[in-house]
Amino acid sequence: MIAQVGGGGMALVYKALDVLLNRYVAVKVLRQQFVHDEEFIKRFRREAQSAASLSHPNVVSIYDVGQEDDIHYIVMEYIEGHNLNEIIKERAPLQVEEAVRIATQICDALDHAHQNHIIHRDIKPHNILIGNNGRVKVTDFGIARAVTSSTITQTGSVIGSVHYFSPEHAKGISTGEKSDLYSLGIVLYQMLTGNLPFLGESPISVALKHLQEPFEEPRVVNPHIPQSVENVILKSMRKNPSERYQSAKEMLNELETCLSPQRAYESKITFTKPAYDDEQETRVMPAIRDVPSKETYEDEEEYDDIVERRREGRSPSGAPMAGANHSSHSRTENGGERPDYRSVPSRDRQHMNHTPPKKKWVKPTIWITSTLVFLGIMIGVVFYVKSLLSVGEVVLPDLVKLTEEEAVQKLDALQITVEDPIIREPKEGFEPGVVFKQSKAAGTTVKEGSSIKLYVSEGEPNKPLPELVGLEFNEAVKQLIAMGFDSTQILQKPVYDDQVEEGHVVSMSPNAGQAIDPKKDTIMLHVSKGQESFGMPNLVGLTKEEAQAALDKLELKLAKDGIIEEASFVQPKGKVIKQFPFEPNDQVKKGEEVKLYISSGYPPEALNYVFSLPVSPAENGKQSTIRIVYTDARGENQEWDTRKISSTQVFNIELVLAPNKDGVVSVYRDGQFLDTYPVTYTDAKQGTVPTPGAEETGARPGQESTQAPEQGNGQGAEEGSSSEGQGGEGDAVTENGGA
Repeated sequence: MIAQVGGGGMALVYKALDVLLNRYVAVKVLRQQFVHDEEFIKRFRREAQSAASLSHPNVVSIYDVGQEDDIHYIVMEYIEGHNLNEIIKERAPLQVEEAVRIATQICDALDHAHQNHIIHRDIKPHNILIGNNGRVKVTDFGIARAVTSSTITQTGSVIGSVHYFSPEHAKGISTGEKSDLYSLGIVLYQMLTGNLPFLGESPISVALKHLQEPFEEPRVVNPHIPQSVENVILKSMRKNPSERYQSAKEMLNELETCLSPQRAYESKITFTKPAYDDEQETRVMPAIRDVPSKETYEDEEEYDDIVERRREGRSPSGAPMAGANHSSHSRTENGGERPDYRSVPSRDRQHMNHTPPKKKWVKPTIWITSTLVFLGIMIGVVFYVKSLLSVGEVVLPDLVKLTEEEAVQKLDALQITVEDPIIREPKEGFEPGVVFKQSKAAGTTVKEGSSIKLYVSEGEPNKPLPELVGLEFNEAVKQLIAMGFDSTQILQKPVYDDQVEEGHVVSMSPNAGQAIDPKKDTIMLHVSKGQESFGMPNLVGLTKEEAQAALDKLELKLAKDGIIEEASFVQPKGKVIKQFPFEPNDQVKKGEEVKLYISSGYPPEALNYVFSLPVSPAENGKQSTIRIVYTDARGENQEWDTRKISSTQVFNIELVLAPNKDGVVSVYRDGQFLDTYPVTYTDAKQGTVPTPGAEETGARPGQESTQAPEQGNGQGAEEGSSSEGQGGEGDAVTENGGA
């Protein structure tokens, strides 16, 4: 259950969510005072099931009927809109076209119900729902019929509204289809005039007016009503059912055509009897003459004589009657004359009739007395009931903008009860706990003991969030503050985004369209910091393919004509010499363009030279650690290698020399600098690079080399010539340094 949306004398109606089909439904729950009447419950179910058999666009659909413990309920279609009673209160009198359109749809629903042998019995504006789409829906089919005599006695009134009763309903006799049409006529009357045809101080007085009094004709109240439309009302509201429409179909045809041009000049409908004629009203009846019975007279001849006198137009006593042939004698069977009964002396008359004559005034006196006593009793009962029903009247105060407690206190003081439950819902402009609506307007005169429904605010209603994505952050904040948010409720989170401009909203939580409370809820705005930047990787020394793969992985682009080949001393052919415009570790963003410079090999003037270097351990036979560092055209102080030796060895150091860049080889032994050997471009090209001897590289006298030094060769990059004078192959170093 979500909330109570209505209620009446018999049931309360709640709005609920059908979780299985994800739709709203209306659940009508029987009031507790009726749940122990077995006959009522049986009829309640039977009538609800009958109503469920109706399938019509103007009838509220019944989905389910059931019971849970002592709760009896009916699940039905939920209509988003208002009931006709609310519309009449707000806008009556309605436009003729609108009123006729509504009445036509109601009549169409009644026609469908009557064809299925279902009588509504409680047609009134409260039971007519108007959806937001304009569709009319009739509800509460069959419920009024579920009332038993015991429930009527308990409540003290007939279930339903006496203002819409048909005369036969007011009498308490069986009602049929024409009773629904009478009620529909009253609904149409009220829509077009804003008034009810019959009003009174009590339900009894209203019911009596339905039975006995005429109503003010609609066009007297509202002259703008066409005569053809008034005719529909006059005919449907005849007190005698036989003079009304014979079926809902007949009335429906009248409603569908009453505004047509052909009926624009229709004359007023007439009836043979006055509108308020009633078959049971008091009438002057002709007197019924007293005809004696034969058993009254012991003398059969005397009885025959009296009958004969009647035939001749005389009274039984012999007095002449109007138009009679006066005679003081009557004829006997044999033609003789019989003297007038009146002329016989009383003593002889007693002989003629042994039964004493009856006093003719006794019986009428008894009837009249009984009637008067009965009428007196009835009048006393009526006045007694009226005295019970007669209560004081009060004027409702204006409760809007009062707190719930203040409103209840005012109503208690006036002996007005608050209907349960109080409707609580969010309302814009009203603080929590403040009344924003009352079911009966301020200034309305009501009876003491009446009830009123209060609508109390739960605070400002939730508002849907606008779309803020893409807006500049300060503009988004302005919109939220205008909705009622406080600046402390607006949170900001900077994020990188490749698509959204820096300083603009990337996303929001909650999302746009979601309803939230500006007084309580917070909103998070993710604001763009622009594209994310990162350090540029070092591509130098990679092959072209390796560098391209690294750029793709980081979503960096290779610029147009971004591969440039250049000769290089630093990198061998096919490897990256340089990257532009971003050096390693420079900050870049996705999508930036990069150029790669690829080595095409050494330049033509470069010279490859292998420098042979003999190196001895510190002490022959004992291990020393030798570290060799070189400088050439490729760079300064480059590590060649570190090795362990225990005897003299010759190491071949490959150098790349340039005209403007000589080579240098440095030797370290056991962590200590040993010596440096320059290799000039000119000497290498001419083959005159001096080859160091063993004594120059740390060999001591008397120590023999285990390996003869290799011949040093100097080859130009282009010439490929070999240098000479590097020491003959197979030469050995002696202890004294001789060859």
